[in-house]
Amino acid sequence: MKSYTAELLGTFWLVLGGCGSAVLAAAFPDVGIGLLGVSLAFGLTVLTMAFAIGHISGCHLNPAVTVGLFAGGRFPASKVLPYIVAQVIGGVLAGAVLYVIASGQAGFDVAAGFASNGYGEHSPGGYSLTAALVCEVVMTAFFLFVIMGATDSRAPAGFAPIAIGLCLTLIHLISIPVTNTSVNPARSTGVALFVGDWAVSQLWLFWVAPIIGGVIGALAYRMVAEKE
Repeated sequence: MKSYTAELLGTFWLVLGGCGSAVLAAAFPDVGIGLLGVSLAFGLTVLTMAFAIGHISGCHLNPAVTVGLFAGGRFPASKVLPYIVAQVIGGVLAGAVLYVIASGQAGFDVAAGFASNGYGEHSPGGYSLTAALVCEVVMTAFFLFVIMGATDSRAPAGFAPIAIGLCLTLIHLISIPVTNTSVNPARSTGVALFVGDWAVSQLWLFWVAPIIGGVIGALAYRMVAEKE
């Protein structure tokens, strides 16, 4: 239960920190943090939690990471579903807290997006379903590739959280204009449930694509890193 609780709290922090920066601070008058700030915020949530709970649960914070690590031979099948449940609960709780905070401002409108992920008319840059699918698969694949490599026993010890946090920052710098960046079904679910409507109807993509990408990335790492 300690590892499941750690995953719940860690995912809560990721969604509150990352999506919170997008909802509350990205476009704040005159001194908004913008795309760069939101990208960094997501990276910092993973970096800080990796140091805080990496030794407890492995700090997955993401169903795609959990499934990917299972596919990569790094995680037992018996823990996959409990980890995913804990992550989704953490994401939804963070969405609830963020909703309470954001709705305290006059004129708040959850229909504006609430940092939800989307494609087509709900993509920040108007990107198509195909573009969103490819983007999410590829970004998550490389995220898992980096995670597998950074946590390999042959990698320099103690630096994995930095590499993984910076990788997530880079992913956001690339893909926020396309989908608002998911690469994490729990992150997407945590805010989509409060938007409802289009955010929920498009949520399937942000489960399917990251999980496919996670498996691809983990298997790719096994292929190139397998000891002779």
